[in-house]
Amino acid sequence: MVKASEIVKETNMTKKKKLYSAYVEENMPKSNSLANTVRAFIIGGGICLVGQVITNTALYLGAGRDEAPLYSIIGLILMSVILTSSGEYSRLAKIGGAGTIVPITGFANSIASAAIEYRRENLFEGIGAQIFSIAGPVILYGILSSSVLGVIYYVMEYVL
Repeated sequence: MVKASEIVKETNMTKKKKLYSAYVEENMPKSNSLANTVRAFIIGGGICLVGQVITNTALYLGAGRDEAPLYSIIGLILMSVILTSSGEYSRLAKIGGAGTIVPITGFANSIASAAIEYRRENLFEGIGAQIFSIAGPVILYGILSSSVLGVIYYVMEYVL
């Protein structure tokens, strides 16, 4: 048997949910998905273009085919850390959104941001410990997944 007080409570909860949903809808900033996608594509593509320019320049200057991409990686990491420490990477991220999460530069940004955030503490307890708060899980799961895939590859190649 349903009591009248339970019906009133349920009705009040439904009204509150509708009022809250209307409030959220009214105050939530509107976003233009197409414009955000285009900006992310341009910024992410620009970062990749810089990496390709570094690679082509290294090849032109005499680096081998195996060495040239390494110069690109080093250059992109250095660029990301410099832009992060100067505060420009966050401005770039506000414009380009997900386009700045290109794997190398995004990871370097996250590590540099952690180091910058804890620089006021001493070298070991601040930067030394906190820099791996973001990098640690990535390194751990990267090693774990590559080990699992290596075992699968070995079994498929040499056992089967």
